[in-house]
Amino acid sequence: MPTARVSAPILRPGTEDDAPVVADIWHRAWHLAHAGQVPDGLTAARTLEAFHERTPMRVADTTVAEVEGRVVGFIMVDGDEVEQVFVDPDQHGSGVAALLLDEAERQVAATGHGLAWLAVVAGNARARRFYEKHGWSDDGELPYEVSAGGRTYVSPCRRYVKPAT
Repeated sequence: MPTARVSAPILRPGTEDDAPVVADIWHRAWHLAHAGQVPDGLTAARTLEAFHERTPMRVADTTVAEVEGRVVGFIMVDGDEVEQVFVDPDQHGSGVAALLLDEAERQVAATGHGLAWLAVVAGNARARRFYEKHGWSDDGELPYEVSAGGRTYVSPCRRYVKPAT
C-alpha cells in the first residue's frame, strides 16, 4: 500500500486569522516544555486564555509554518532575539522546528544584527539539544524576567547565541 505523502511546510507571515491557532499551539507546547522547569506561579498564570490575549499583539513579528493548510508552528522574532520557537507537539520531529529556526536566524540577519540570541529554560534538555544541533552555543546563565497574571517572575534560563549570517 502506498504511503501518503505530506507536503513540505510553507512559511509565511502570521495574520490576525492565525492568532487563535498560534495561541493554542503556544499554550500546548509551552506547557509541555516548561512544566516543572519554571516558577509554579508562572506555570499557573500561563492559561489558554492568557495565550489568547497575548498572541494578537504579536502578529506583526510572527511567522507561521503551514502544512497542507494547517498552521503547525511559529516563530516570533524581536530585533536580535529569537523570542519564540514553538511547534505543535504532534509535529515534533517533523523538521518544522528546524525550518522555523533557520527563518528566525535569517530574519535577525536581515535586520543587520550580527548575533542572534534566545533564552531557553535551563531544564529544557530537549530544546537545548535541538539548538546545539543547529549550531547555537550556550552563552551562560540568564535570569529571564517574564510577566504573567500581573506578576513578574524570574525564569531560570540559559542564553544561547549564534552568529547571524
